[in-house]
Amino acid sequence: MGLLDFLKPKPKHVDPIASILPQEIYQSGVLELQDIIAPSALKVSPRALNLGDKLVRTFFVISYPRFLSESWFAPIINLDKIFDISVFVHPIDTASVLRTFQKKVAEVQSQIHLREEKGLVRDPVLDTAYQDLEALRDNLQQAQEKIFDVGLYISIYGENESDLDKIESEVKSILEASLVYLKPALFQQEQGYKSVLPIADDQLNIHSKLNSAPLSSIFPFISFDLTSDKGILYGINRHNSSLVLFDRFSLENYNSITFAKSGSGKSYMTKLEILRSMMFDTDVIVLDPEKEYEYLAEATGGRFFNISLTSEHHINPFDLPAPREDESTADVLRSNIVNLVGLFRIMLGGLSPEEDAVIDRAITETYALKDITSDSDFTTVEPPLMSDFELVLAGMEGGESLVQRLTKYTKGTWSGFINRPSNVDINKKFVVFSLRDMEDELKPVAMYIVMHYVWNQIRKELKKRLLIIDEAWFMMKSDDTASFLLGLAKRGRKYYLGLATITQDVEDFLKSPYGLPIITNSSIQVLLKQSPSSIDIVQKTFNLTDEEKYLLLESDVGEGIFFAGLKHVAIKVISSYTEDQIITSSPSQILNMKRARADLAAKGLVGQENIGVLNTDALEALGNTAQNTDITNTGV
Repeated sequence: MGLLDFLKPKPKHVDPIASILPQEIYQSGVLELQDIIAPSALKVSPRALNLGDKLVRTFFVISYPRFLSESWFAPIINLDKIFDISVFVHPIDTASVLRTFQKKVAEVQSQIHLREEKGLVRDPVLDTAYQDLEALRDNLQQAQEKIFDVGLYISIYGENESDLDKIESEVKSILEASLVYLKPALFQQEQGYKSVLPIADDQLNIHSKLNSAPLSSIFPFISFDLTSDKGILYGINRHNSSLVLFDRFSLENYNSITFAKSGSGKSYMTKLEILRSMMFDTDVIVLDPEKEYEYLAEATGGRFFNISLTSEHHINPFDLPAPREDESTADVLRSNIVNLVGLFRIMLGGLSPEEDAVIDRAITETYALKDITSDSDFTTVEPPLMSDFELVLAGMEGGESLVQRLTKYTKGTWSGFINRPSNVDINKKFVVFSLRDMEDELKPVAMYIVMHYVWNQIRKELKKRLLIIDEAWFMMKSDDTASFLLGLAKRGRKYYLGLATITQDVEDFLKSPYGLPIITNSSIQVLLKQSPSSIDIVQKTFNLTDEEKYLLLESDVGEGIFFAGLKHVAIKVISSYTEDQIITSSPSQILNMKRARADLAAKGLVGQENIGVLNTDALEALGNTAQNTDITNTGV
């Protein structure tokens, strides 16, 4: 191009975009709902639809048997495939149906008479049809039944034709076993697919006439759905793969009980509930008999108290809580004295009526020794110790044998546990009291003291709390601890407290007269894998069917039955990878994670003094390290 050509004026062109109004430009770029849900492509063929990357094939039911059994449609509803089902029910006017039936009855009756006149053998088909028509006419006339035009359509999905054929064969075999027959909507796949969409548009119009009773058998009353709009995720519904989302604080009481054999995932499930409950502003307190919750307490910034004879953590059973606004100091003192009598009954191996009276009077005088009466201000007084009680008891008539039995708690090997001022503080979102290192003989005593201390703290301030008692069969050994546990189950609701009781020894739990009342006062009941030796008593207690009984025997780890109020579903507990790293109880995983955390400490990602508390970067690094050391998420 020369210079003159370059300098020539350019011809004017009209830009088509410039002629569009700004409002039209805006509207052309607006993303609507149909743009989001529409598939990338659609191709209609005689036997299927190409819907994006999927193939869809629609069927309709053409024939039903004379009788439809109850739950005949259940195997289809629970089929582990991707499919959609639509049921169209069109009522028919009863008067017009009766006129049609009148003509039909006359035709059938005429055929029967003609056969009789000709001397032919009776035809059972005609006789049965006549009886059915007459019975249905009676029911229609009496308004006990109605007639409907019913269209039942099923759309199945697959990656290719082979997948569709396989699913089609499976669906047909299930239905044909009940004498229900399907046909594909040949050359009507588009209309069939639109009929299955949730827009209530029956474009196929292929109907069968059904009365009310057989029609009711089609409706999918198969599995309860525990998917709520609030609450935490407990697991997956094994019946229909829906989510079991539930809020225990929405029931009439907030208690739960979990029965499972050792190694079936009960502690894993409980830890998962703890993690998820804390996200919804729930304080959690745990009585841990096996030191399983230590790392969880560290990872969540909670507090962990190790209760043992040589522990630095102590609880004084003579502590008095400050009274609430609606109660007097006299009520608090009286309640604490009653609880202390129960404690001494456990510590001393039972009390006679005379000894019970002596103990009650000695406790009152021990408080009086410290100038604590029903008029005292409990926030300023110094509570007595066990040695003070021993001193008072020694000076009372009839207290000699009691003092001798009490000496081991004040001067003997057990004195370090119970004869010191309290130095624990549970003012945290997550608190764990571990009793693993406590001698078995003292565990019921320790549990009683800890629970009494926790109960006093709960009554002091109204907050949403969850108290978890793991291996609760320890507490059922003594009537006093079992009675206290039942009291918590009954009274906890008033203080916004949910009591979660967990045990693997079902028989020991139910042998106690307090076992069954604790179960009946628990709105949530979880049964995981059971042992054959205890399954019969579990079946009787929870009124399980034989199918549910065998489900519990054959369940895998983390699988079982979840009861919530009047509903119950088969559940499978699931967790994310990060949750699994925090809550796992697998010894091999724990050892590998300890090595991984030591490596992180060496790299400076976490401090040596508290390796358990990880920041986000450290947790991600721990996940990468764990993967390199063959740590896998078992999913429970």
